[in-house]
Amino acid sequence: MPNSLNVDFQVLKAGVASVIHAGSLPLLVAALLVACAFEFINGFHDTANAVATVIYTRSLRPWTAVIWSGICNLIGVCIGGVTVAMGLIKLLPLDLIASHNSSLALITVFSLLMAACLWNLGTWYLGIPASSSHALIGSILGVGIGSAISKGIPATAGVNWAKASEIGLSLLVSPLLGFGLAAGGMALLKHFLKSSSIHRAPLGAERPPLLVRLALIGTSSGVSLAHGSNDGQKGVGLIMLILIALMPGQFALKPEAASVSSRDLSRAASEVSQVLNSLSTPKVGNSFSIIETAHASPSKEGRLDEGLVRSVANLATEISDDFAGRTQVNPGVSPGADPSPLEIRKKILELDSGISKLEKKGFGVAGIKDQRTLLRQKVEYVPRWVILLIALSLGLGTMVGWKRIVVTIGEKIGKSHLTYAQGAVSEVMAMSMIGATSLLGVPVSTTHCLSAGIAGSMVANGSGVQGGTVKKIVLAWVLTLPATIALSMGSFLLLKRFC
Repeated sequence: MPNSLNVDFQVLKAGVASVIHAGSLPLLVAALLVACAFEFINGFHDTANAVATVIYTRSLRPWTAVIWSGICNLIGVCIGGVTVAMGLIKLLPLDLIASHNSSLALITVFSLLMAACLWNLGTWYLGIPASSSHALIGSILGVGIGSAISKGIPATAGVNWAKASEIGLSLLVSPLLGFGLAAGGMALLKHFLKSSSIHRAPLGAERPPLLVRLALIGTSSGVSLAHGSNDGQKGVGLIMLILIALMPGQFALKPEAASVSSRDLSRAASEVSQVLNSLSTPKVGNSFSIIETAHASPSKEGRLDEGLVRSVANLATEISDDFAGRTQVNPGVSPGADPSPLEIRKKILELDSGISKLEKKGFGVAGIKDQRTLLRQKVEYVPRWVILLIALSLGLGTMVGWKRIVVTIGEKIGKSHLTYAQGAVSEVMAMSMIGATSLLGVPVSTTHCLSAGIAGSMVANGSGVQGGTVKKIVLAWVLTLPATIALSMGSFLLLKRFC
């Protein structure tokens, strides 16, 4: 067994031992099962979009298409990275993510998971293509707002609205962009490729021409891979929230043997502090600081920013001191160290957030890019077994319950049967959009991308769309966020009151 895998196993073993000692093993098992259930539901709810086109164009038999899509989803999770997962986690305030109160963290996870699962199951039962991404993000926003209300502070303080706005814009624009790109792509295909063999629907049990069939199978596989790389990361992020909540000593920081040394981390944090402190050091012969002269003219806002720089620099110094003098900060070995791995994690997250604020204000912090990356790697950490667990959940979920959504996608969006060209154009557009957003670390809805793409291809082809189905999809699109926000917020407040 490779050393890194051995480290993962030893950390997990130590974590389970600590949970058993605390009597929290049933909570751990229940939380992991619910997280896997969400990803399993996501599998048959969202992945139906990827197989609808190959099924309705007769490119693959239904069960062959579903099993192959499940395998592609599994691979997609394994190669997708963790950027989307970390972006979703950052929606919540730090005191919910890195809290010493494991009960609070578990209430948070259970509330958001149950809300997302209930909404997904409801829309699946009705055969409405709705977004699992919307459902999960709405649920995360709901628990953040519920947390703020329970503390008696403004509801807006419970969510990282900057990150929420970024994700919300992605979810809002993606279906509109998908519709436009698919419609444009279909128009170009009709203009440059006039062969009747690709611009018609299958006749009976007829299979498409070989090249067309291979293209459709390839694009469907690409959508499944992209879906796994994007949606699978959401489950990965949920599992990490659970592990950090119940086993902070083992999972709050990346294990020492699997990352850089404490000495290197201490040096990196110290260099960050030095660079930031230099920003607020007055220039010779100038009464204004460097941070103020970064503006066209010095202002009161500039002086306030100087205070922000100093506070972030002081935090970097604290982190450097936390790592200094230790031969290791291995969460699997020293969970009771002072400061604890959870406290160090919280400081690193706060430091990274502070640097991001400075970047948005236009201050030069590019010189600490490498050091910042080094520190982030200590908290943006996912064990291999977590990725595999989510990959299996998503892949197996793909093979169950897919028919309801497939029928809607294949038969009820357009007024005519899906043609080979429409299937290929919709899949290429969805695959490209989902893959691009995964690289950017932004969650996007597979359902909305492909549904909008098929609608766009139908309009461009002159086939028209079924107004009733489109209205249901749009209604689910509009209602998902407020409904899941209300469900998760209500669950959070109720559980917090009685637990």
